[in-house]
Amino acid sequence: MQVIATAGHVDHGKSALVRALTGMEPDRWAEERRRGLTIDLGFAWMTLPGGERAAFVDVPGHERFVPNMLAGVGPVPAVLVVVAADGGWMPQSAEHLAAIDAVGIRHGLLAVTRADLADPGPAMRQALGHLARSGLGRAEAVAVSAVTGEGLPELRAALARLVAALPVPDARDPVRLWVDRSFSIRGSGTVVTGTLPAGTIATGQELLLTPSMRPARIRGLEALNERAASVTGVARVALNLRGIPADVPVRGMALVEAGRWTVTKLIDVRLSLGPPSSGMARLPEETTLHIGSARTLARVRPLGPPVPAGPPGSAGPAGSAGPAVTAIARLTLRDALPLHVGDRVLLRDPGRADARILGATVLDVAPPAMARRGAAAAAGRELAAWPDHPSAAELLRRHGLLRAGALAAMGVTGGPDPVTPVSGDWLADPARWADLQRRLAEAVAAHASSDPLAIGMSPGAARAVLGLPDRTLLEALARPSPGVPADPGAPAQVQLTGGYLRLVPQESPEPQEPRKLSEPASSLPPRVVSGVRAVLTDLARAPFMAPEAGRLEDLGLDQRALAAAARAGLLLRVSEQIVLAPGAEAEAARVLARLPQPFTTAEARQALGTTRRVAIPLLEYLDRTGITQRLPDDRRRMR
Repeated sequence: MQVIATAGHVDHGKSALVRALTGMEPDRWAEERRRGLTIDLGFAWMTLPGGERAAFVDVPGHERFVPNMLAGVGPVPAVLVVVAADGGWMPQSAEHLAAIDAVGIRHGLLAVTRADLADPGPAMRQALGHLARSGLGRAEAVAVSAVTGEGLPELRAALARLVAALPVPDARDPVRLWVDRSFSIRGSGTVVTGTLPAGTIATGQELLLTPSMRPARIRGLEALNERAASVTGVARVALNLRGIPADVPVRGMALVEAGRWTVTKLIDVRLSLGPPSSGMARLPEETTLHIGSARTLARVRPLGPPVPAGPPGSAGPAGSAGPAVTAIARLTLRDALPLHVGDRVLLRDPGRADARILGATVLDVAPPAMARRGAAAAAGRELAAWPDHPSAAELLRRHGLLRAGALAAMGVTGGPDPVTPVSGDWLADPARWADLQRRLAEAVAAHASSDPLAIGMSPGAARAVLGLPDRTLLEALARPSPGVPADPGAPAQVQLTGGYLRLVPQESPEPQEPRKLSEPASSLPPRVVSGVRAVLTDLARAPFMAPEAGRLEDLGLDQRALAAAARAGLLLRVSEQIVLAPGAEAEAARVLARLPQPFTTAEARQALGTTRRVAIPLLEYLDRTGITQRLPDDRRRMR
């Protein structure tokens, strides 16, 4: 099935043409039929010569009902433009074509109706000239009469060719069904109708009604008045919903699949302003935004001046030619809408005398805040270089960090260059990730400089400094990440050990000799360095006679100072109260290896030349490090 909108200024000729093609009455209201004036959306369908079914959304032609017209045109992939032979091209025809152009419809057909009342040639040539300067290009044209039947077979054949040329949407695409009608049926409950442009819906499926995000389960499903278990877009559908009261859905709401759309009130867009001669270069401060069947007020904030885009002669608004002008702007919406990047929206300012219509392409559905001076102009320059369908890499460059689910909800999945997550489902821009690694190293270094005796920087403090949304990202920054190498210029890398962040050398060095006393220890306060030098001087005379608590206290070495000296490699901390020189464990191993195996604690104490106060903690340390093994009879042996 395909869905085609019938647009044009002549309501009576347009509705009569739909009746002649389908045998159905598109005007649903008695007042419409009485006045010959289409007020609201009408619906009809037919089987084309090749067997394909086509549904028509008949939209109002009168200028008073343009919002209803836009609600019908928004979700459809093709349009049948109707012009009367005895009326020709009208100002309202130009507004309809501008709307068709703005929402991005690129497939269409021209029908010059009422050919029994006037020569259709002049009206056809005039209309084709206007269509050629729009996105519809060189559209096929047919002259018809709904009264005599002239041209109807040719029009049916042309519709079949139009339908055959339309792109086939992906049945796996995310579902977004804009509601254009809502009513209730006794015994069935709430029913909504709309045009399904892509994706698949099925009985029993649960969707969300935006913007409230209320769950709605599909109780029953019809397409063209026929019950179906599932329907794939493009299609006209009616859904019987469970869980939604009849007075809740209204035109402009949308049913969407959970997690596959971003429901937002803030978007960045590229506006198509047309050529400078059109007088459209000045943006309105407030306008009405249309997409699908929805419309809402939007405040417009330019992100830089309008700029030329495209070669001379590129299309602007319908009926104009010349170098196109575009502008980047941020729109703040009154109502939240489910959107993807790459969506086409239409902006119309009904307060102006010319009620100008602008098309816009959504570039970002969750734009970052602009707090710094000059941020708006910088954002405008960045977005001006983006394509209409930004990639994951472009969005990540702007946002820095995004979850894979958030990126999919923006409308970006997969791609030629998939991004490797840095942690869980978190994705990162490589440059931003390297910057975070550098900033984390700077923050940890600054913390160590301000508090040299601290064990390290707490993860919570580091997250606050970097503004990270998830602790797992901090943990990933402290370890090598696949696909996102560490900054090679960084002198040190941060590691998370023991619940604290510390700096370690970037490369894994070969085992080094213990730091000598004469080497500077600039990371420690001078009083600590002085105390450590005194301890090492004592130990140089008796390597295993650890200083007693009183001696350490006299030297100003409390527990924090001893821990900091041990982390700096200046001391070996055997236990909380016992410290020896670096490398003492290796020297002890050499001494104990010369004893008959196994050996007792007393034999070890005598061989090491120390006391039980030191020997017992030292032997336990050697057990923990795997140098010695304690036997059931409390003797030990070298491993």
